[in-house]
Formats: sequence, C-alpha cells, structure tokens
Amino acid sequence: MSTPNRDEVEGKFDQAKGAVKENVGRVIDDRDMEAEGQADRAGGKVQEGFGEAKRKVGDAIKDIGDSIKR
Repeated sequence: MSTPNRDEVEGKFDQAKGAVKENVGRVIDDRDMEAEGQADRAGGKVQEGFGEAKRKVGDAIKDIGDSIKR
C-alpha cells in the first residue's frame, strides 16, 4: 500500500475541521456554524474518497508496469 496522497490528507483534515465546527456550533447554538461543519465533513469525505481512488488507480498502473518489466 502506498502512502496517502494530498487529496486524502486534505480530506481527513477537512473532516476533522468540520467536526470541530459542528460541535462548537452545537455548544454555542450557532446553526450556521453547525451546518458549515457538516458541509466541511461531507466535502472532506468526498475528497478523501477521490484521493483513495486516485491512489488505487496509480498502484494498479504501477503493478501492471512491474509485471510487464518481468
């Protein structure tokens, strides 16, 4: 398994940031901040998923290249 790419890392960060905003929004009763946090989390999940797919495609291409070299 290769290392996570930029999209995966940024997606995880956005999910964490969104969770914090969502919880702070709940505590201070700020519905806009809570909704913004939910949106950040959802966007982070999408970005992370895209990064994972991109990494898997790259790994598959590398494996094909390695098997051709043999």
